[in-house]
Amino acid sequence: MNFSILFNMQQELDSKIEAQHQLQNENLIERKVLALLVEVGELANETRCFKFWSLKPSASTSVILEEYVDGIHFILSLGLEMKVNRLLDLNEVQADRTITEQFLKVYETIQAFKKDQSHATYKEMFEEYLLLGKLLGFSSKQVEEAYISKNEVNHQRQEQGY
Repeated sequence: MNFSILFNMQQELDSKIEAQHQLQNENLIERKVLALLVEVGELANETRCFKFWSLKPSASTSVILEEYVDGIHFILSLGLEMKVNRLLDLNEVQADRTITEQFLKVYETIQAFKKDQSHATYKEMFEEYLLLGKLLGFSSKQVEEAYISKNEVNHQRQEQGY
């Protein structure tokens, strides 16, 4: 995945949103953390991985991928807030976890980042989120393509007063 390109695309979208909503001088980190937590919840809901009481199947792969890249948008946006290097050296995390356990790990790392907004906690949060995508069966190429597609939709939404 070319994170440099994705960070650039996110910067363009963030700048558009901040200008349109007069947010250029506001610290948006807490709101972006909450947005990320909500997006992770929406993603978990679509996978239904925790719904032991239900027989209904998970959403389609395309719906789950779209929800997943919504989280990528907010993670990139948080990185921009922190002035994270666009050539961030992310490691491929290996873990023997279920998808449910990985969702909990992602929540844990988001909370750790909220408390300690360091580059190290940001990197861990991003790596754990990428592992979640891998456990959901998404390749880097699928994630990058879906991100680019959803980024275009987000630009259109801003132009339409979303």
